[in-house]
Amino acid sequence: MKMNFTARQMRVFDSVKENAEKKLAKFDKFFKDGAEMDITFSMPNGSEMVEITIRSQGIVFRAEEAADTFATAIDSATEALERQIRKNKTRLQKKLKSDAFTIIDDDLNGDNEEEEYVQNVRTKTFPFKPMGVEEAILQMNMLGHDFFVYKDADTLETCVVYRRKHGGYGLIVPE
Repeated sequence: MKMNFTARQMRVFDSVKENAEKKLAKFDKFFKDGAEMDITFSMPNGSEMVEITIRSQGIVFRAEEAADTFATAIDSATEALERQIRKNKTRLQKKLKSDAFTIIDDDLNGDNEEEEYVQNVRTKTFPFKPMGVEEAILQMNMLGHDFFVYKDADTLETCVVYRRKHGGYGLIVPE
């Protein structure tokens, strides 16, 4: 698996990168060749944060953890990714056969200031691939987001599926 390391407004020591490579190497058994892992290190508010994103065959797994040390944050993020993979293993095997997922790309240069009151706007772009509601919910859960925008396979309309505060899911469909 190809690992890409990024440090935001800081420098990461080689020992931290080597530690991350060792701990994240166990994900090679879950993914075929061609999978990519992005590991981003940052220090917001004095805590050390690690964000790990794995992209393989159009499926995205993501975990973001903050801790006192990068080693602890890497351990927590690794456990979160393992839980996601185990939780969705059978559903993923079904969906991979039908190639139902799309790759979501982060725009790393997405911080823009358009007006004085708008700060730190992060722009994300991704290709729309028609999918059903169940696939959209699965993709949303794997990303760990509260909503997911997708193109409905039946109507080809842009729809939004979201997690409701009191449990369950909601669907927004244009008129």
